Amino acid sequence: MFPPGFFWGVSTAAAQVETAADHPWRGLVATDGYVFERTTDHEKRRAEDAALIKQLGVSIYRCGVDWSRLQPEPLAPFQVDVVAEYRQFFDLLRAEGVHLMFVVHHVAHPNWFEARGGWTNADKIPFFLNYAEQCIQHFGEYARYWNTFNEPNVYAMNAFMLGNFPPRQKGQYFRANRVLDNMGRAHDKAFDLIRQKSDAPIGISLNTGFFQGVSFAGHLVARFVRWWFMERAARPFRRCDFWGLSYYAYMIFDPFPVDAQSESGRAKLKARGIPTDRMWGYKPEGLGVVLRYFSRKYQKPVIITENGICTDDAQARIQSIKDYLSVCQSAMADGVDLKGYIHWSAWDNFEWHLGPTFRFGLIRVDFNTMERQMTEAGTFFMALARGLK
Repeated sequence: MFPPGFFWGVSTAAAQVETAADHPWRGLVATDGYVFERTTDHEKRRAEDAALIKQLGVSIYRCGVDWSRLQPEPLAPFQVDVVAEYRQFFDLLRAEGVHLMFVVHHVAHPNWFEARGGWTNADKIPFFLNYAEQCIQHFGEYARYWNTFNEPNVYAMNAFMLGNFPPRQKGQYFRANRVLDNMGRAHDKAFDLIRQKSDAPIGISLNTGFFQGVSFAGHLVARFVRWWFMERAARPFRRCDFWGLSYYAYMIFDPFPVDAQSESGRAKLKARGIPTDRMWGYKPEGLGVVLRYFSRKYQKPVIITENGICTDDAQARIQSIKDYLSVCQSAMADGVDLKGYIHWSAWDNFEWHLGPTFRFGLIRVDFNTMERQMTEAGTFFMALARGLK
């Protein structure tokens, strides 16, 4: 059982569920062969999706809006019709008692921002703050919580070190750190803008993981990745009311990282007896380590802002939810001030550079017809959210 006031939520990101607009992801060919263009037709199915979110029984829907649709050029007023479209959707949710955790920046931003250097250029932070201020003006009334940034560590690492995300630069360690620091400066300024208009708690979502070396060199690499990903990356965002934490991955290093996105990676993990989903090693206990670490280090409330597994198997998803919630209960018994659990994702979406066949949804999407179908995992989560389990 979870205490009174503990909340349940689900999450999506605008770029991953809406048809691609004028942002750098548009046209990218994903690992599974799909082109980042039409994702899940969410902008055409908002009423249907609002009804499905209601059906899941949650009180929080974590989402953002598409900056590139709202603001076609720097400092421009938001497009009136796009604002109205989002507000109509948010009104449908609010009428059913579902409030937002509003994410201001979730990986994607307009091409015009990217062309001016994006997050590598501190001089362009005022463009983001203008966007944030207009988000507060038009959508702030719906926000029960705020995330200024979603997983800035994932963005910086993949965009400037691994080369998976636009602008797809590899090996730019110092540039990645500059991006983190610029996002941190923007976070602090956005914090002030939000606080002027809202008493809702403000945080970020930081991605976390359990990183373990399996050789001498692997221990050194894992130690560095653990430091950079969860300590160095957190440093610019310490001004917050809560820590939003995402957790998915158990990753071993030998000395290079081994994931489950390829058959060879899965075989290596299987040979070591490590269970996997379609992307990573599976170790729910790692979430407990992360929760205790952030609670002890920062002495602030924690919200799980994303958690789930990549699988087509609804029963495996159900078991993962059980496993993770058991870990959460143990951490709370040890004093972690955990306020809520938000599952990723509400429905299947376009999994960034990997593609839509890498599924996380409680609701399954047929990517030929875009029809939605509640899965057994969705029904199970609904029972949890409604206090029936």
